[in-house]
Amino acid sequence: MSDQPNEILEAAAAAKAQQDAVARTRDPSRTSRWPMRIIGVGIGSAAVAAAVLFANSNRTRD
Repeated sequence: MSDQPNEILEAAAAAKAQQDAVARTRDPSRTSRWPMRIIGVGIGSAAVAAAVLFANSNRTRD
């Protein structure tokens, strides 16, 4: 036997507990953005390095 006086209040309490459990979990969409920033920085660094190499490729050595 449960502590709730009837099945409607018991179902409401179960739904509230489920909602609280969902609110405590981490949002997976927020964690997926972190690797994308690293990839963006890596691509940006590679673009800068390629631009420097290209700019220096036409120079003559003394």
